[in-house]
Amino acid sequence: MYVVCNEHLEDAIEDFVEAYEQSPDVYELEQVSFTDWASPKTCNYCDKQPKYLVV
Repeated sequence: MYVVCNEHLEDAIEDFVEAYEQSPDVYELEQVSFTDWASPKTCNYCDKQPKYLVV
């Protein structure tokens, strides 16, 4: 699972495919919520605010 900004979305998709050998689902963080999970405040690749969840 990756939480990423616009700039790193492609990197996260490539890393996911390499790790799991299948295409990920991509969600906008504003559109999803989970009861037991809070979105990180920064991208997995940099210090920018994340926009996407790649799972």
